[in-house]
Amino acid sequence: MSDRRHWLALGAASLLAPWGVARAGAQLEEPLADAVRSALSASVADAAPPVPEFASTARRMAYLRWLSAMSERLRPKMADGPTRHEFLQTLWYESHRAGLDESLVLGLVQVESAFRKFAVSSVGARGFMQVMPFWMRTIGNGEPERLFHMQTNLRFGCVILRFYLDRERGDTFMALGRYNGSRGRAPYPDAVYAAQKRWVFSDKAG
Repeated sequence: MSDRRHWLALGAASLLAPWGVARAGAQLEEPLADAVRSALSASVADAAPPVPEFASTARRMAYLRWLSAMSERLRPKMADGPTRHEFLQTLWYESHRAGLDESLVLGLVQVESAFRKFAVSSVGARGFMQVMPFWMRTIGNGEPERLFHMQTNLRFGCVILRFYLDRERGDTFMALGRYNGSRGRAPYPDAVYAAQKRWVFSDKAG
């Protein structure tokens, strides 16, 4: 059911999230069981640098083709080459680390912040993935300014989305709504699905 809803939304929402539109996240603070809080904290605390490792040359080459393609698509919003490379490498690493499709995460970043590192919403959500500061109290170090750090923001955002996806038993539509604080309502998931289409990568050489 969730897959069917996902692909219907991709087609129907293509006009709902034009390039560059930013929609601030508004995750709702909710009580977490100690086991859940510990698991999320451990995931966030792992300070491993975002350097992808590959089991084979073929997989590494596929990643490099993805990196090249996404870099060209992102150029209009992130002109500096080294910054763009670091952002994409980090996003790929954190997406895969959390078991997320990188095109979905890119679509979410586009909708949330229009790829602006220092974006701040009217409700205080911060950075690329518009993470609410309360997450720093819940599973971080209590310093909201860290949410402007690229890897910190992308890691928190991916871990939070994975958490919501697990809570919704794999239903991406519901998880995206929960991420935005609009659970069960279509506009936000539809906007992310529409934006995601720009970032889908077909590796013809793979």
